[in-house]
Amino acid sequence: MNTGIIILIISFLILLIMNVPIAVCIGLATLWAIQSLGTVSAVNIVAPRFATGIDSFALLAIPFFILMGQLMGKGGIAKRLVDFAEGAVGRFPGGLAFVNILTCMFFGAISGSAVAAVSSVGGIMMPEMNRKGYDKNFNIALSSCAATVGMVIPPSNIMIVYALVTGTVSVASLFLAGILPGILVGFALMAVSAVISHKNNYGTGNKISFGETVKRFFKAVPGLLLIFIVLGGVISGLFTPTEAASIAVVYAFILSVIIYREVSLKDLPGILLQTGKTTAVVMLLIGASTGMSWFMASQNIPEVISGAITALSGNKIVILIMINLLLLFVGTFLDMTPAVLIFTPIFLPIIQQLGIDLVHFGIIIIVNLCIGLVTPPVGTVLFVGVGVGGGRISKVFKSLLPLFAVMIIALLLITYIPQISLFIPELFGF
Repeated sequence: MNTGIIILIISFLILLIMNVPIAVCIGLATLWAIQSLGTVSAVNIVAPRFATGIDSFALLAIPFFILMGQLMGKGGIAKRLVDFAEGAVGRFPGGLAFVNILTCMFFGAISGSAVAAVSSVGGIMMPEMNRKGYDKNFNIALSSCAATVGMVIPPSNIMIVYALVTGTVSVASLFLAGILPGILVGFALMAVSAVISHKNNYGTGNKISFGETVKRFFKAVPGLLLIFIVLGGVISGLFTPTEAASIAVVYAFILSVIIYREVSLKDLPGILLQTGKTTAVVMLLIGASTGMSWFMASQNIPEVISGAITALSGNKIVILIMINLLLLFVGTFLDMTPAVLIFTPIFLPIIQQLGIDLVHFGIIIIVNLCIGLVTPPVGTVLFVGVGVGGGRISKVFKSLLPLFAVMIIALLLITYIPQISLFIPELFGF
C-alpha cells in the first residue's frame, strides 16, 4: 500500500472521529492524499473531478425528489397513511407495530427519505405505541429500521446515484428491482415484531370497521398514487426519471397545498430553503466522493481489492459473503451516497468477473447500506429516531438486535436468490 492511500485512510478516519461533516472528511482526505505524492497540485486535480461528478442530467432528479419529499412530509400524508394502515392491520396482536412498519414503508417510498419517514411517522406512532404499553426502546428501534425500507422501494435517490456510477444500468430497472426486496424486508420486520409482541403480550390497536378502513384507504390513495405515477411514467418511457421527479413535485404541490391544504403558500419559502440545503449536502457528497473515487482508481485500488478478494476464494458464494461483510462494516460510518460512489467502482470488476447482474448487485448494495443507516457510530436514521422517541442509543441497541438479525437474513435471501430483484424488471422487459 503506497503512502497516498495510507494518508487517505488515516486522515479520513481522524476527521471522522473529530465529527467533521462526512463530505468535508472525504474532500480533505483526498486533497492531502494527492498532495502527499508531490507530483501535481491536488486542487487542480480534485476541482475538475468535483465539477464533472455533479455535471449530470440524471442528478437533476435528486433536488426534485427532495422537494417532493419536503412537500409530502409537511402535507399530511403521514397521518393519512397511518390511519389507513391502522384500519388494515391494527386489529391484530402487535398491530401497532405492523401499522408502524407498513406506514414507514409507504411514506419512505413516497418521500424518498428515511429520515423524513422516521421523524414524520415515528412522531405519530411512537407516542401511541408508548401509551398502548409497547416498550419505548422497541418502538424507537422498530421505527428506525422500518424507515429505511422506503429507500429500497422506488422512487429512490440512491438508485439514481448507483445508475450514474455504473453508467450502464437504467434507473427504471432499478426502480422495478427494488419492489420485491423492499416488501421482503418489510415482512421480515413484521415477522419478528409479531414474535416480540406475542412474547411481551403487546395488545391490538383500535378495531376499525371494514367500512371505515375503506374510507381511510381512499383518503390515503392520492398519496400512494405518487409511486405509481412515477413508476408508470418511467417504465412506459413516457418520461425520464428527471421529468418524473418534476411531475412528482407538481403533483405533491397540488396535493399538499390545494387539496389537503396542510401546506400554506407562506410555508413554501422555508420548504424551498430546506430543499436547497439538503440538495447542497447531497451534491457536495457526490462531488467529493467522485474525487476520492478517481484517486483510488489512479492508485489501482479497485484492482488490488479485487485481486485480494478473489485470491482468498474463487467461490461465488464466499466472495458475496465477503462483499456483504465489508459493505455492512462500511455502512457503520459512511452514509449511503458516498458509500455507493466510492465502493461501487471497487466492486464492479469482481461482480462483472462473477457474471452477477448489475441491477441485482445494486439492490444488494442498497439493502446493505440501509442496515448501516441504523447502525452506530454514524447511523443517521437511528439518531433521528432516538431524538424523536426521546431515548438513548445504549438502551435502544438491545432492541435493535433481533431486527438487525431478520434484516440480514433478508439481505442474504436477496443476495443469493437473484430473481427476488430481477423478476419484476424481467417481467417488464428490462
